[in-house]
Amino acid sequence: MSTSDPTHLSAEIRACRLCADRFAATHTAHEPRPVVWFRPGARVLIAGQAPGARVHASGRPFTDPSGDRLRDWLGLDEVQFYDRDRVAIVPMAFCFPGYDARKADLPPPPICGETWHHRVMDALGDVPLTVLVGGHAHKYHLGVRTGVTETVAAWRDRAPSVFTLPHPSWRNTAWLRKNPWFEGDLLPVLRQRVQDVIHD
Repeated sequence: MSTSDPTHLSAEIRACRLCADRFAATHTAHEPRPVVWFRPGARVLIAGQAPGARVHASGRPFTDPSGDRLRDWLGLDEVQFYDRDRVAIVPMAFCFPGYDARKADLPPPPICGETWHHRVMDALGDVPLTVLVGGHAHKYHLGVRTGVTETVAAWRDRAPSVFTLPHPSWRNTAWLRKNPWFEGDLLPVLRQRVQDVIHD
């Protein structure tokens, strides 16, 4: 089987243990568990940050309150969201990075993107809609060095093929209150675009 075969690539990522020592040294002292959720032909690419603790436990992306909020933002129900023929979910790190001593999320290890992302993007091919969730994804995929607010506020410059979103964490609830244009202006356009591409 060719190493360019998507099924082989998914199996390679699931077997990855590059960060085993790194994760063992975190406050959570957990083992790697790559969460792989993509298939060539997907119509929407969700490029996020990294799995959280709940996703690490479930083995399924966005099985947490952030996922509930993200599905609402996209206008997708769970069946549509988890249909790999429609939606690919490719975070900046496939494994939960762990917590530090203050129980704050650690950032996604760069080695994950450096090792896997170009191969995953090649396997996915052209995806009509890319949704970049959070600052880490903005910087990696767009090469921007602006803050999240400035990057998301410029969403019209990249639509309809790319939309930039903040992370859907509860920690950003205050951000949403301060930036009502996000829900009033961006989300209706995004939801319509999502429906257009998944039913095309």
